[in-house]
Amino acid sequence: LLGAPASSRGCPALQVESPTHEKLMLEELLTPVTEKLKYLLKKAEDFQTYLLYSRDRMQKEQFAKAVPTILQMCQPYFEYLESTARSYSSSLGTLQLSVRKRLLEISEQLALRLEQLVLMYASFSFVSLEDTDPFNVSCFFCGRFWLSELCQVSVFRFCISAPYTAAHLPRNLYKKMRWNLDVLEEGAGAGGYFLCFRDTGKENAVKMQKLWSIGRWVPLVPDAEHSSDVLQWVLCPQPTGDFQPLLTIGFEEPSHTLATDLLVQILSAPAYAPLPCPGASREPLH
Repeated sequence: LLGAPASSRGCPALQVESPTHEKLMLEELLTPVTEKLKYLLKKAEDFQTYLLYSRDRMQKEQFAKAVPTILQMCQPYFEYLESTARSYSSSLGTLQLSVRKRLLEISEQLALRLEQLVLMYASFSFVSLEDTDPFNVSCFFCGRFWLSELCQVSVFRFCISAPYTAAHLPRNLYKKMRWNLDVLEEGAGAGGYFLCFRDTGKENAVKMQKLWSIGRWVPLVPDAEHSSDVLQWVLCPQPTGDFQPLLTIGFEEPSHTLATDLLVQILSAPAYAPLPCPGASREPLH
């Protein structure tokens, strides 16, 4: 149902004749997408109800499986939304801007709902949000798209703002989103990019002053020279990296969609060439 844009399924080219006609065509195109969204939101509601009314009767292991199950269930849908809306080769016809906007709104709506669900399960200690826990669900996959013929971007969202590294270095730096950049060229490897905020407030301040920025992971241990050596990573007890800011956003947190839009602008700028960074954090899709 959601496997490909309309043009690849043999649908005729769209001809927009009037605003009313455009609205009807937009609704027709998006009907299967919104129906799938309703289904997944209902599943999230079911998982929440399951937690609230059954936790005294079920074993912890059964609840621990619930969150990875629904996150995995949503992966193909996220991938369809982001790929159709953002990929360089995506063909949405004459309704491109309207469809793209709606697809990304749906993607963000589902991501926020899943974040709420994960946090609720974590509040009962059924899942861990700690990066150092090998079974953690600190972040989840939110889609993937092709920036160019040789460059693919995967999107991840952290459920809570987490220290940039397990060693809490650089200090006062916290991550909220991560993008993995895979470049399909020999020797190019992969790169890790983050939406982070730095607490710029006074040390004893009650409330954080969050200065948001997008930057690149720079491997320190193993260093860049050895970061492509798998053995170096296996032998390294705790890989560490620095943060290279690429864009300062300001003190207001950008939305999930806007942050990815800004990253795309950074990576698409003529003056910017992504540097190989094989040491980027790379997680399997849960």
